[in-house]
Amino acid sequence: MNSHTRYEQRVVWSVVGTDIGPLLLAATPHGLVNVVFHASDAVRDKALDRLASRLGGELVEAPESPLLAEAIRQVEAYFAGERQDFDLPLDWSLISGFNRQVLRELHSGVPFGSVVAYGDLAGRVGEPRAAQAVGVAMGSNPLPVVVPCHRVVESDGGIGGFGGGLETKRKLLALEGVLPEPLF
Repeated sequence: MNSHTRYEQRVVWSVVGTDIGPLLLAATPHGLVNVVFHASDAVRDKALDRLASRLGGELVEAPESPLLAEAIRQVEAYFAGERQDFDLPLDWSLISGFNRQVLRELHSGVPFGSVVAYGDLAGRVGEPRAAQAVGVAMGSNPLPVVVPCHRVVESDGGIGGFGGGLETKRKLLALEGVLPEPLF
């Protein structure tokens, strides 16, 4: 294997502290590929094992790598209230089909400070009766926060579910001004 091939199979990762707890960020040469909530040592190790089995190649902790350094900078700016969107290359290889289509629409079409109902998002991708499938797509989002699944809510005004936990979803929506800040 030559060094170019080895580089292409390399996945770099780092854990960054945020107001919602530690986030694992992982990237391939194609872009940010995974964001994992609550990245304690055990969660981090499980996520890295999953990435290794799905993507192959070498996993290296490298917060100084150019893509991760920029992702970390943007995540920190977002949580500091200094950034409203992310300008990062994304590697969509962990998701496909309908789920990818829904997440791409969410990423490009639901800006900071706004929300969309599951059914409305389904309609945007041409499947107006697929609200539950949109919920499944949100639950399989490999890039939460950056691809803002926290902005998807129930049509009746309910907050809906969230893989990172409802308290995390509330904090993210409060950060974006959609909900009031939690009192405690």
